[in-house]
Amino acid sequence: MKQPSRQTRWERRTQTPLLVLALGFAVAYAVPIALPDASPAVHSACKHAEWVVWAAFAADYLVRLGLSTTRKAFVRTHWMDLAAVLLPMIQPLRLLRVVSTLLLVGRRARMAPQIRLTTYVAGAVVGLLMFGSLAVLSVEREAPGGNIKNLGDALWWSVTTMTTVGYGDHSPTTGLGRLLAVGLMLSGIALLGVVTANIAAWFISRFERDDLVERAQTAAIAELTVEVRALRAEVARLGAAGAGSGTAGGAGAGARAAGPAPGAEADVPVQAPGAAPAAGAVSAPTP
Repeated sequence: MKQPSRQTRWERRTQTPLLVLALGFAVAYAVPIALPDASPAVHSACKHAEWVVWAAFAADYLVRLGLSTTRKAFVRTHWMDLAAVLLPMIQPLRLLRVVSTLLLVGRRARMAPQIRLTTYVAGAVVGLLMFGSLAVLSVEREAPGGNIKNLGDALWWSVTTMTTVGYGDHSPTTGLGRLLAVGLMLSGIALLGVVTANIAAWFISRFERDDLVERAQTAAIAELTVEVRALRAEVARLGAAGAGSGTAGGAGAGARAAGPAPGAEADVPVQAPGAAPAAGAVSAPTP
C-alpha cells in the first residue's frame, strides 16, 4: 500500500486546527463590526486574534509549499489560499480567509462527491452571507447618505443581493460597497447554478441506476427464457427417443411369442437313403 506523502500527512493533521482558527477568526472579525460600542480592550483583542490567525495561515501555506514536490503546480492550484494570506490588509476582504478555510477543509475531508459538493455549497452560502453582511456594514455604516446602519439591514441586503431579488430598500452608496454587491451577485448566480446542476445530476444518476436495474432484469428474463426453451426441446427429444425404443421392442417380443404359423409342418430330421439310423432313433417297422 502506497504511503501518503508528507504534505498529505501535514494536511490531515492541520485540518481540524485550521477549521477552529477559521471560526475564531470569523468571531474576531465580526465582533468589532457588529458591536461597535464594545470596549477598546475587546477591539484590541479581536485585532490581535486576527493577526495570530493570519500568521498561522501563512505558516501553514509556507509549510505545505515546502513539502510539495511540484511547487509551481501547488501555487497554481492553491491560489485562493495564497490570496487569503496576501490580502490581510484589505478590511472587507479579510473574511475570505474563512471561505478559503472551509474550502480547504472540504478538499481534505474524505466524503462522497455529492456530499462534498453539498458541503461546499452550504459552506459557501453561509460564508458569503457572513462576508457580505459584515463587509458592507463596515464600509457603509459611516457613509453619508447610506441606509445600511446595522447588522440586520446588512444581512437582509446580503440575502436579497445574493438571491438576485434586489428589493432596493437597502443598497450600498460607496464604490467599495457596490463592488462588494457585484461580487455577491455573481457568487449567488454561480451557487444557484451549482445547486441546480447538483439536483439535476442526482436525478439523472437515479434514473440511470433504475435503468440499469431494469436492463439487468430484462437480460435475466431473456436468459431464463432461452434456458426454458432448451429444456423443453431436450425433454421432447428424450420423449421421442423413448417412444421409438418401446415400439421396436414390443414388435420383436410379439413375433417370438406367436411361434410357427398354423398349418406349417414341424421340422423333421431328414435321413439320407442307406444311412444308418441315428442313435436313439426309432426305426419304422418294415411292411
